[in-house]
Amino acid sequence: MSKTLPSVFALACLLAAHFAVAAGTSVQAPVVIRVDHHTHLNSPAIEAFLPDFCRSVARFGKCDPALTTPQTPADLLAAMDEAGIRRALVLSTAYLAESPMVNPPRADAADLLRAANDWTVQLARAHPDRFRAFISVDPLHPTALPEIARWKGNSSVTGLKLHLTSSGVDLRREEDVAALKKVVAAAASNHWAIVIHLRTQRGDYGAVDVRRFIQEVLPAAAGTPIQIAHVGGWSGIDPPTLAALGAFADAIEAKPADFRHVWFDLSGVWTDKTPLADRQALVALIRRIGLRHFLAGSDWPYGGTDLADYYGRVYPQLPLTPKEWAVIRHNVAPYAR
Repeated sequence: MSKTLPSVFALACLLAAHFAVAAGTSVQAPVVIRVDHHTHLNSPAIEAFLPDFCRSVARFGKCDPALTTPQTPADLLAAMDEAGIRRALVLSTAYLAESPMVNPPRADAADLLRAANDWTVQLARAHPDRFRAFISVDPLHPTALPEIARWKGNSSVTGLKLHLTSSGVDLRREEDVAALKKVVAAAASNHWAIVIHLRTQRGDYGAVDVRRFIQEVLPAAAGTPIQIAHVGGWSGIDPPTLAALGAFADAIEAKPADFRHVWFDLSGVWTDKTPLADRQALVALIRRIGLRHFLAGSDWPYGGTDLADYYGRVYPQLPLTPKEWAVIRHNVAPYAR
């Protein structure tokens, strides 16, 4: 763990909280976060591949400029230092190389995936007190299980990232669920945490998909930590996201012991333009599920590269109480310590 002095941002947060209390005001200080549970850095292999990727997926829409704007480990470390963040989970974007959204598929896709995962793991080796590395695979691709096996026993790998949207997984298709179960079981046998972007490409994604995941895929984890990215949706709050999280709330209320190993990250879920009613609906579900299940995350750089602004200005706009924010800002998943 870094022994550097607290950042100016962190000190300012502490002073703001002190003076707000002293003045008897209800002003909420910025939310000081110790660990960012959801960040990305593209490897050089993926950076070189992105022009082909973006040309291919143009039929679905333009690539987010944040995806194609180069960012370095030094950029992420500088943003973390400015915001007072000690550590970040860095989720490999290797899975993009084998995405079925790329048409025609790249002949060297498997090589790109391995190179991207190699780079992410090396990043954790180079900065063991700041970064935790998650490799990634496409769970429907034949390279998935061999790639997981390739890293078995490597202490620099903390976990596995899965992105069901990019991989074209449909949780209502038997063969997709069977493949996903095998990948989750393989990661669990490596004693890895799993971060999963659960939302699929289906326009009617929601509670039915979450129930299928809970009933058939989650048991394959055998108690290994599972982190549901973006609280079960993708960026923003919309009816499918709330329906998905609501299905989790129902299941957790019914059998809380079955979800002790499940967390939800809050990365990129709301912005300063998100309607208050949507933010209030999210808070109601957070309270039903329990604050201990929620983790701070930014989705850096896709929500912007200024983590001090994100955690200092945008995060407090979720209408939790100061006491509730204190719980979330101190939540650190066991695999992020």
